Amino acid sequence: MQTEVLLPLIAYLLLVFGLSVYAYTRRQQGNFLTEYFLGNRSMGGFVLAMTLTATYISASSFIGGPGAAYKFGLGWVLLAMIQLPAVWLSLGVLGKKFAILARRYNAVTLNDMLFARYQSRLLVWLASLSLLVAFLGAMTVQFIGGARLLETAAGIPYDTGLLIFGISIALYTAFGGFRASVLNDAMQGLVMLLGTILLLFAVIHAAGGLHTAIDKLQQIDPKLVSVHGGDDVLSLPFMASFWILVCFGVIGLPHTAVRCISYKDSKAVHRGIVLGTIVVAVLMLGMHLAGALGRAVLPDLKIPDQVIPTLMITVLPPYAAGIFLAAPMAAIMSTINAQLLQSSATIVKDLYLGIKPDQLANERKLKRFSSWATFVLGLLVLLAAWRPPEMIIWLNLLAFGGLEAVFLWPLVLGLYWERANATGALSSMIVGAVCYTLLASIDLHIAGLHPIVPSLSLSLLAFYIGNRFGSPARETALKPS
Repeated sequence: MQTEVLLPLIAYLLLVFGLSVYAYTRRQQGNFLTEYFLGNRSMGGFVLAMTLTATYISASSFIGGPGAAYKFGLGWVLLAMIQLPAVWLSLGVLGKKFAILARRYNAVTLNDMLFARYQSRLLVWLASLSLLVAFLGAMTVQFIGGARLLETAAGIPYDTGLLIFGISIALYTAFGGFRASVLNDAMQGLVMLLGTILLLFAVIHAAGGLHTAIDKLQQIDPKLVSVHGGDDVLSLPFMASFWILVCFGVIGLPHTAVRCISYKDSKAVHRGIVLGTIVVAVLMLGMHLAGALGRAVLPDLKIPDQVIPTLMITVLPPYAAGIFLAAPMAAIMSTINAQLLQSSATIVKDLYLGIKPDQLANERKLKRFSSWATFVLGLLVLLAAWRPPEMIIWLNLLAFGGLEAVFLWPLVLGLYWERANATGALSSMIVGAVCYTLLASIDLHIAGLHPIVPSLSLSLLAFYIGNRFGSPARETALKPS
């Protein structure tokens, strides 16, 4: 166990808990549900940019993505930059309209918005169950990434690291709620930026300069410096699928969409788009390039996901490695707390209060139930992460795709198509979920496309066909007055 690496990390975790305590003191004011799950809709532009970016950038971006870049080369770095417009798309498509409507309907969750639009309790139940199943898989990825970081960089056994990491996140998220989540996201976004720049320059220096690093990659395998990548994995259908999965489809991710109903005003949106896009660009380029060039420094890694933690302890002094360790930990923690809160909001607001609406006034019980739901969900994910796969990026993309297949069209078309109704939305959700599950399970890539492409295409068709047979919703459109 490396004490010099652990000390800065312990200091960082103490700061995280300190912000959670502050958020808890603020939580005593105002309506509990709105405060605990949305922070009273008070985010400014900087915090909005950081929380949206930190929520989107996860263990896959700091561990799995660089691991893939290590394995497949510079082509994967180019592929990763496909994600650049993700913040702009999320805030641009949902943005002001989504936030105005959320205030009108007093919506706390994404499912509140869907119910206000489609007036279907069955749709809410289906959406809630889909969200919980997919989030369990997505959060498992983050827990695995955190434990691997501690195992590789600090010498802590995987199981012990998983316990420390999982219990810490479950506690501080359950304790502080949404306000703790976004305050920590703002700090974690800055830590990620600093750590990414520091590591990239250290890797280039350790490799003997950028030109030397590229030469070493070419000597290992000429395909590592080609646009098609090692094993020619980066075909045109694969890249098109990847763009839909990790950029366009992000509009339909519940934990990013809920950020679009939590900001303060239109100025915050405009600032959030600009700052968020810049931060995504720096983080994506920096981390994936570090992973690809890292092969020139560490050519013989057996597990690609270990490239970033191994580089940290190889190219950085111990205390600097400890400081940088906080960067991928920040990415992982910010994603988990967003997904944990959205999951517990689904259990409390969409399911429990849907069955017992009379409990809405019982704030004492809701506080206790919400905190326990968050904590127990965290422990369940911890158990699921006990036996990890070799490369976590594929599991993360699987969970991403499942959420997008279910939520994208009901959310976007419900917002912009006045004639959209519950039958169309339900048809889209069912077809999208079933199609994606089947194609992903048998690993079938039609014409080389990722399962998300045919799934979204068929779910869009199902929405249109179902919409022809259903009755109009009571609310003709989610349209701001």
